Amino acid sequence: MRKALCFLTLIFSTIVLSLVAFAVFPFDRKGVFLHQIERLWARLFLHAGGIKVSISGKEHFISSPSIFISNHQSALDIFVLLASLPVSFRFVAKRELFQIPFMGWAMKCVGHISIDRHSLKESKKALEEAAQKIQKGLNVLIFPEGTRSTDGKLLPFKKGAFHLVNLAKVPVIPLAIYGSHILMPKGKILPVKAGTVWIEVGEPIYQREDQIRKNELADKVRQEVENLLKEGQKRAFHDN
Repeated sequence: MRKALCFLTLIFSTIVLSLVAFAVFPFDRKGVFLHQIERLWARLFLHAGGIKVSISGKEHFISSPSIFISNHQSALDIFVLLASLPVSFRFVAKRELFQIPFMGWAMKCVGHISIDRHSLKESKKALEEAAQKIQKGLNVLIFPEGTRSTDGKLLPFKKGAFHLVNLAKVPVIPLAIYGSHILMPKGKILPVKAGTVWIEVGEPIYQREDQIRKNELADKVRQEVENLLKEGQKRAFHDN
């Protein structure tokens, strides 16, 4: 019954709220109201699926534009982050998502950034677009693993995320998501069960040029995400 409700909510809310987004788009070029629409979309889906979110470290978000770097466990992560992060942001997401009817079209309206993982040229172009959005005052979120983890463990980070850091020259805020791979495993389009997802937000990391050149920043951010992931696991164990 819950799966059916979740599926119907996803289809209905995606179509209706996408149409609203198309109508609003010409009058909301900064995407303020559009982001609220997609936040509502995410919250409706989570509510229908019986998914709760516990977030720790919201005080670490800053007023200036930042790059959020997060691990990636599940397609559920997109809904969880949209519904829970207290600041507006844009995803750097794989091109295939933008080809989904209604949802993909709405993502383009909001200003999320499409990246073709199979083309180095197009990937660089997408990261340059992301850097431009950051320079205009927007936060951008990227999943540097490049794919979803099947077992919840942190995968190696791709270099592209830190190319963006180098271009934008803004602070990095590390994030860790725990539990989404259990509730909605890779390959699933709906949650397999209700439950809680834990998000840990780390302190801003301010980079230096020499850190970027020596890959020290990438190592530092990955280690921080790893530490935050362990904190999320501890909170999940304690809460359960």
